[in-house]
Amino acid sequence: MSPAAFVLALLPLYVMALIGFVARKTAILDEQSNQVITRLMLYLTLPALILFTLDTDFSSELMMEFAWLSAMSAFVLTVSVLAAAWLRKRAMLPESQKSVYESLILFGNQGFIGFAVSFILLGPQGVLYLTLFNIFYLILIWTYGIYLFTKHDPEINWRVLLVNPGILATLTGLVTLFLPIGWPVVLQGAFEHVGRMTIPLSMILIGSLLAETRLTDFKRYTRNIYLWIAAFFKLLILPLVLFIFYFFQVSQPVMTIAVLTAAMPSATTTSVYAKRYGADAVFASYGIILSTIGCIITIPLIYVLLEWLYG
Repeated sequence: MSPAAFVLALLPLYVMALIGFVARKTAILDEQSNQVITRLMLYLTLPALILFTLDTDFSSELMMEFAWLSAMSAFVLTVSVLAAAWLRKRAMLPESQKSVYESLILFGNQGFIGFAVSFILLGPQGVLYLTLFNIFYLILIWTYGIYLFTKHDPEINWRVLLVNPGILATLTGLVTLFLPIGWPVVLQGAFEHVGRMTIPLSMILIGSLLAETRLTDFKRYTRNIYLWIAAFFKLLILPLVLFIFYFFQVSQPVMTIAVLTAAMPSATTTSVYAKRYGADAVFASYGIILSTIGCIITIPLIYVLLEWLYG
């Protein structure tokens, strides 16, 4: 994948955010609309996207790839959790930003950008590898991701935390993945169309949230050293730890998809969680945008390194 192709894949994201920005500035969207979009994503579009992406044929030929992808996913997520928690403890941030900071480091935009990059590189095979690599990620973001924003609540409802639409959709999707069953065509089409609404809605929400900020806020957030640290770890440090698997003779396609997926910019879900659970959603939005811009440079660099390594 050339740098130009990757930049082209990112352009729709900026257009979607601009639409949200204009809609908020012109009062088409108000603060109540943002809350509605947030709930719509958390409880409808994200679960539908999970059910659609996991409705994939699984054959014995994929068993070895699945084993490696699972091991690499578990490894990088473990390192990410530990690194994010350590960085959070050292951060001199207000409480409303600490969970956001940790989430920006830990969770990546492995949906829209991840699928686009994987398809450009390997076609349907790349999308399948990405889906398998994302299984542990989906479980983590729907459990630990929510926990990050609710752990100081003295009345945490663990039943709601563990039994939510996201985790239920992931578990249901795993059944369709590993068993010779699938969704009827009508349901599959519905899940696809509803699920694909997630990225436009998330970017519109980010644009809307940014429209509520002032120029002084923009200067203040872009000068925040912690947003730069979060982007540096998310885009470079954490994906590079996966290069250790090169010494285990992991195939180039599997290695490429795993590393580039781990190198995705911070997830838009972070701003959704921040908005939903009362954290600093604007801080989250700037962190996401900063890492999204930065990945225009880092993704091609990492890809070139992978090509050199296997060349």
